[in-house]
Amino acid sequence: MHLRFSIYAFALLLFLGLFSCGTTKQTAGQLVSAEERATTEQYIRQLSADKWQWMADKDVDKLADLFDDSAKFVHMSGSWKKERELEIIETGSIWYKSTKIHDVAVEVTGKVAVLWNRITLEAEVRGDTVSNEFTVTEVYQKRGESWKMMAFTFSKVRDTHEIVH
Repeated sequence: MHLRFSIYAFALLLFLGLFSCGTTKQTAGQLVSAEERATTEQYIRQLSADKWQWMADKDVDKLADLFDDSAKFVHMSGSWKKERELEIIETGSIWYKSTKIHDVAVEVTGKVAVLWNRITLEAEVRGDTVSNEFTVTEVYQKRGESWKMMAFTFSKVRDTHEIVH
């Protein structure tokens, strides 16, 4: 009898779990509609695009506001924190001259957004102009009314690479 009850309880929990996978998600005690999620995803897409322009313009003031103080940055040549990333941009040791975005995917869960860009980046690195294909992963967290970048990772990929949507 106890085994039968356990099986029924498991089946009920499984059913309730599947039933809750509708068009809304419960996050942090509130329901988020598909429309709200889509609006947030579009906002994060635009914020990322703005960030690429700020990097090209070496606008470290806007970037300093965007990057969380604990943010981590991973590049082909190493990884570092916010202060070093801003120094690299400001001094031009890496100048993100232009970024061609080929594909973008965004997933938002509660106060966290993850964005994947497939890009061609033209940069000047220590005086040499280089062009590379990357998939860039960006992690954002909502803090109060603003979104802060928590992580920024470049992954070298082939130009045939596709982001899974």
